[in-house]
Amino acid sequence: MATQTPALDHLNSFSTEKGGESSPALSLSFNLSETRFSSRSPSISSIASQDTMSSSTTNTSASSHQVVENAYFSSNPPPKSLPQHVAAAEKFINQHAAANRRVVLVTSGGTTVPLEKQTVRFIDNFSAGTRGATSAEYFLEAGYAVIFMHRQFSLLPYSRHYSHSTDCFLDFLHENPDGSVVANPAHQEKMLRVLRKYNNAKQRNLLLMLPFTTITDYLHELRAVAQLMRPLGPNGLLYLAAAVSDFFVPEDRMAEHKIQSTDATDMLKQQQQGPTTVTKEERQPQPQQEDEAFDNFDSSPAVPRSKRLIVDLDPVPKFLKNLVDGWAPEGMIVSFKLETDPKILVHKAKYSLERYQHHLVIGNLLSTRKWEVVFVAPGQDDHWIRVPRKKTAAGGDEAPENQPLDPKTLPEGEPEMEIEGLIIPAVEELHAKHIESAAAKNRSK
Repeated sequence: MATQTPALDHLNSFSTEKGGESSPALSLSFNLSETRFSSRSPSISSIASQDTMSSSTTNTSASSHQVVENAYFSSNPPPKSLPQHVAAAEKFINQHAAANRRVVLVTSGGTTVPLEKQTVRFIDNFSAGTRGATSAEYFLEAGYAVIFMHRQFSLLPYSRHYSHSTDCFLDFLHENPDGSVVANPAHQEKMLRVLRKYNNAKQRNLLLMLPFTTITDYLHELRAVAQLMRPLGPNGLLYLAAAVSDFFVPEDRMAEHKIQSTDATDMLKQQQQGPTTVTKEERQPQPQQEDEAFDNFDSSPAVPRSKRLIVDLDPVPKFLKNLVDGWAPEGMIVSFKLETDPKILVHKAKYSLERYQHHLVIGNLLSTRKWEVVFVAPGQDDHWIRVPRKKTAAGGDEAPENQPLDPKTLPEGEPEMEIEGLIIPAVEELHAKHIESAAAKNRSK
């Protein structure tokens, strides 16, 4: 996994939820500066509530989900690359729809939450894109055409074998006496195998890669591509493996420029005209405690630690239900639930399944995600998928059938096989049943 540095220029948070309606804004406090985002505008949830009340008298058919969707997308502009991505996705989908080929949208990697419009600082979450990139390869092997919507610079199908590695890619190569560059003999067999698979996907136009960066980029891209997949009907599959941020700073409350960590520019700010989204707040020190100060280079005098940066984050509206209700109503939808507490994993997965009416929720724990997952689907028993492990001398180290593995029982290092090699065939089987069920319904009409 990519390492993350807990510094002001890269504020990190975990994102474990893909679901949930609007909740109170989250306030993160960092003892770093003396600024505070203010001038709060109404949240998306409050706008939705007001609009729903007013619209109920004029348009009873408008759902609250649609109101929230309209409020979010109208107030948070799309990425500049969206028209080009939409055009590429439409052409890709039309080609494979004509060939009656199954198409899967795989989302992968984390989403950033910018703190400034000219972004220097942002909140990030835990994801290198391993699950998504690996899954995309197995979907291609299963005959799917893959739209790979990924966080920019996260792991990609095929190249993942040699990027984000502890070994430099150049260590896999050497120079021949004639000046040509070739792979080292120990790596040639695997490199050739990976290269052939990549070239096959590329030559047959089976893999389309669309990058995103921010949470807003991701949601605009997801909505657009999901809607383009409607003509695929049940042949479309949405495999939502991205680690999506749960909180964000709305566009109208975002600072234009880099947030200052010192008072070096205060005099300039006092001379400027016009509104600002940044105000000062000073925290009172605890009684009987000396207010420790630290030298922040260009700050004069030294900045007291009682001064802090407070960022008010609104909950990101949850559009998972919108996928079922309108964006891709006939496609099969698979979402993920990541947790750290084994006691709540299955409960949270079932909660998401009920709430968003997806066809499958795949639950996984942070500590054992490469060793096991649990499939939670409507009307079916929970199904645990596990990478086989070698029996210990004492034997009996397997977890109970319906209980998560104890991380302490796992061997050191990586599993001998990729768990996605077990997940994707199981998803493919469920997708085939979904297609057959849709066909049966059409025949009965």
